[in-house]
Amino acid sequence: MSAPLLSVENLSVCYASEEGSVRALRNASLAAQAGEAIGIVGESGCGKSTLAAALITLLATNAQVTSGGVVFGGRDILSLGQEDQRRLRGRHIAMIFQDPMTSFNPVLTIGQQLVDFQREHGGHPPALMRRRAAEMLRKVGIADPERCLDRYVHELSGGMRQRAAIAAALLMTPEVLVADEPTTALDVTMEAQIIHLLRELRRDHNGALVIVTHHLGLVGELCDRVYVMYAGEVVEEGSVEDVYHRPRHPYTRALIACDPANIGEPAALLPTIPGRLPDLVHPPPGCSFADRCPKVQAHCHSMPPPYVQLGAGHAARCHEAVP
Repeated sequence: MSAPLLSVENLSVCYASEEGSVRALRNASLAAQAGEAIGIVGESGCGKSTLAAALITLLATNAQVTSGGVVFGGRDILSLGQEDQRRLRGRHIAMIFQDPMTSFNPVLTIGQQLVDFQREHGGHPPALMRRRAAEMLRKVGIADPERCLDRYVHELSGGMRQRAAIAAALLMTPEVLVADEPTTALDVTMEAQIIHLLRELRRDHNGALVIVTHHLGLVGELCDRVYVMYAGEVVEEGSVEDVYHRPRHPYTRALIACDPANIGEPAALLPTIPGRLPDLVHPPPGCSFADRCPKVQAHCHSMPPPYVQLGAGHAARCHEAVP
């Protein structure tokens, strides 16, 4: 297999806080090949957004990389200077943010901003850049792109804002496209349309597509492989088929069981995972999921679990995982 287009190698990131150093990512690793779509899933607080920010070199000012890196084009992009990182964004690695309202400047029209994005990375004559922006808006399903170009972000519906954000990311034809919770703020109808759009993008895009979400169905629809995160660690990885139909980590099984799509019969209460995430200022010495795990053993509380290779591309971080 060829070298991955993008890889995260044993990345650890902590945040300075009043309580102490929050270890948001702990030795996380993943890889994405050209032409591949990967999913990163997990509940809120598991480290997904920190990992997404690292992929596009937009970590918060109080974040510190304590080990590992993000490799793109043979270089650790987290070690580059700010100017080199800025050149990388958009042209090579782009992101669709969770809230499109924060992706655009509220006092400039959508057209002004889509033209400016192109100008920032070389650009063309202004008339051509505006035509390219209109064509991209049409491509992502906006029926009247010329009118949309003259609107401000608050004048667009949620679905149109998300489509405009996708258009902005695609204008520079990036090699890696990161989508952070791309359907969270949408109603069911808009969500279905955005999934259809991302499926078409998945078909046409020759780079790598990274979907960061808690929505298991979205990953099942769009991705080739999936990484399951818990408490800042990757606890299981594999093909969507393996992870969804043959999950080996107890957390993965619990996460799938909580997916509304897997609830067959009417129930008074939705399934939940009891307990709460561990304190990442003082992570537990053993398995991070031990306090919530139905299969916990005494040694799970004291011994860090191994990352066990279960088959071709399938692995889980668990004492009970057996090849």
